[in-house]
Amino acid sequence: MELALKIAAAAVLVLMLFYLWPAYKHWQENGPKAEKGDWQAAILPLGAVAALVVLLILAVR
Repeated sequence: MELALKIAAAAVLVLMLFYLWPAYKHWQENGPKAEKGDWQAAILPLGAVAALVVLLILAVR
């Protein structure tokens, strides 16, 4: 039974890829383009989350 579930899960994943492929192509062609300053706006919250995780790890020790 376990093998059948793995095969069914793989089949569902493949079908989902076929279903989502047109949306992916549309997003790639018509999606927003990155502008100057976008990376800095993304790195600031990511750095804050990383600092919070480090702070929490140090607090647990």
